[in-house]
Amino acid sequence: MQKLRVRYAKRGRLRFTSSRDFQRALERALRRADVPMAFSAGFHPHPKISYANAAATGTASEAEYVELQVTQRVDPESVRVALDEALPPGIDIVQVVEAGPGSLADRLEASEWRVEFTGVPVPVLRAAVDLLLERDRSEVTRMTKSGPRTFDVRAAIVSAEVSEMSHAVAANPGTASDCAILRMVVRHTTPAVRPDDILTALRETADLVPPRPPLVTRLAQGPLDTATARVTDPLA
Repeated sequence: MQKLRVRYAKRGRLRFTSSRDFQRALERALRRADVPMAFSAGFHPHPKISYANAAATGTASEAEYVELQVTQRVDPESVRVALDEALPPGIDIVQVVEAGPGSLADRLEASEWRVEFTGVPVPVLRAAVDLLLERDRSEVTRMTKSGPRTFDVRAAIVSAEVSEMSHAVAANPGTASDCAILRMVVRHTTPAVRPDDILTALRETADLVPPRPPLVTRLAQGPLDTATARVTDPLA
């Protein structure tokens, strides 16, 4: 069987779709696009789809990944076009390639995130991030299915930079100084350190409380180049 790796994006309002919502939408889209899916055996066969490290509900992303198994060879670009047309705008198929050796999940070592803090001046956010980066440890507690769990956030942060939103993309030109942007590379750990955990650490470390919830977007996820602190393409 041929394996395909798919990169897709969650944009606009579709960032509020849950992982389960996306799974149902993808399975319907695969049927509409006539993709010759492979199915599991047994009384309740299901399509052979592997989901890898999906972003949380409410988080936009330019780099989500799934792996598909098909029963006959197909052209990856044709599958991309057909799937993209079968899915609603906002869930966009960016790339489809034939799978290489190894596990896709094992190649997703880190993520690059962009966090927009509307109403927060750049110097305020920069000072808060500097305080967090100066610490050797920064523990937060998150409620999990098995109860509260405390873990270190600081160790997962590979890099973090604060900048000002450009006037070209600011919602109201002239107010960019009150919309600070945090871009950070975060290593995938167990338990996973999410952007919300880092926001909790900023609140507890530097008393940073944004006037409105920040807009979080995953820009990339894949292998981590430790020499440059950059996330590289897992499909390359």
